Amino acid sequence: MAFEGLSEKLAAAFRKLRSKGKLTQDDVKSAMKEVRMALLEADVNYKVAKNFTAKVTERAVGADVMESLTPGQMVIKIVNEELISLMGSEETRINIASKPPTIIMMCGLQGSGKTTHSAKLAKMYKKHGHRPLLAACDVYRPAAIEQLKVVGAQAGAAVFEMGQGDPVEIAKKAVAHAKDYGNDIVILDTAGRLHIDEKLMNELKNIKEEVNPTEILLVVDSMTGQDAVNVAKSFDELLDISGVILTKLDGDTRGGAALSVKAVTGKPIKFAGMGEKLDDLEIFHPDRMASRILGMGDVLTLIEDAENRLDQQKAQEMAKKFQQNKFDMNDLYEQLGQIKRMGSVKNILAKLPGMNDQIKDMEFDDRALDRVEAMISSMTKQERENPDLINPSRKRRIASGSGVKVEDVNRLMKQYEQMRKFMKSMNARGKDGKRKRLPGLGGLPFGSMGKFPKK
Repeated sequence: MAFEGLSEKLAAAFRKLRSKGKLTQDDVKSAMKEVRMALLEADVNYKVAKNFTAKVTERAVGADVMESLTPGQMVIKIVNEELISLMGSEETRINIASKPPTIIMMCGLQGSGKTTHSAKLAKMYKKHGHRPLLAACDVYRPAAIEQLKVVGAQAGAAVFEMGQGDPVEIAKKAVAHAKDYGNDIVILDTAGRLHIDEKLMNELKNIKEEVNPTEILLVVDSMTGQDAVNVAKSFDELLDISGVILTKLDGDTRGGAALSVKAVTGKPIKFAGMGEKLDDLEIFHPDRMASRILGMGDVLTLIEDAENRLDQQKAQEMAKKFQQNKFDMNDLYEQLGQIKRMGSVKNILAKLPGMNDQIKDMEFDDRALDRVEAMISSMTKQERENPDLINPSRKRRIASGSGVKVEDVNRLMKQYEQMRKFMKSMNARGKDGKRKRLPGLGGLPFGSMGKFPKK
């Protein structure tokens, strides 16, 4: 995931500081040199990295730190505060127009993810009671309009299109259509290029002048590293963007763009794309991102993900079943679906404090959950409701039907039995007569499925 390499290098530098009972100026400067190198390797802008370490050093050599009982922790606290400041101090949300519709103009280079993230935004605002309209203003890229129709349908948002017409006219007509049909948000999916050119910028400037968008959001592929910052700077100079959406922050990216774009352009990162699904869009919280970078986890985002993506009613029903010791394979299947809606197992664990070091060398095969679902689907209704019926011959049939080995079915049965025993033990009453509480979100024990070997 993003920042993994940076997090490891920062953790190594801070371990040296924590091991010292008292810090000298040389200790701090040596650590900051390692921090600066880690930032540069993460593709952070050179001036940004230099100014960042200079600020931290200036604060860290003060009397409050040097005379502290835990100087190492104080330095980490300062680094955390400066990281938050570097990325924008606090989250910045979309400005909603006082007189509808709110017009959001999406721009960026081709391949940055504008179309997908237009649909992600539409879905996010639809969940909050808005009526978004997607406008197909990219008339050059092959199948761009069809792609917007597909992702628009998945997001449950209407799509306005006029074929291969004039993008400026399409934008104007889309806004007029929104006013007539009660759409309070219009998202303009504009064209991109492989590089910035005069024709692209003139078209975008004409759209801006004609419809006067409430927000101009630049979609930036964080995998492009330092180039992403240069792109952001160029677009900002020509269009005066209001914010940035960073995409692919769930990938193997060095993360330099997230740490540089605000400092270079002065414009906030408003959203972060954390996956390929339309639900994988987060409001960018600088404090939470700083916490992730420093390996402190991000429990608040994990809780929000659970609230937004888990079916709370089903979670409560499942908790009741756990309390009554009525946990069967149907419940396990339902639980797996809930976990998958939360995202990859590794990303879930990475948001827990102190887990970065433990999971960095572990391999996670999210397809293992699919294989478990396939095995449960291959069971009969009676077998799912009463797994004790599953004997060796039934295991062979289940393995054959789901394309796995009998050993995989045996492993599933063993883990199911462990979970059942766990539920039984958690429902046992203590000496005070009270039932022990189930851990986890809604009584769902994450990670209880263990690991299946990759195929």
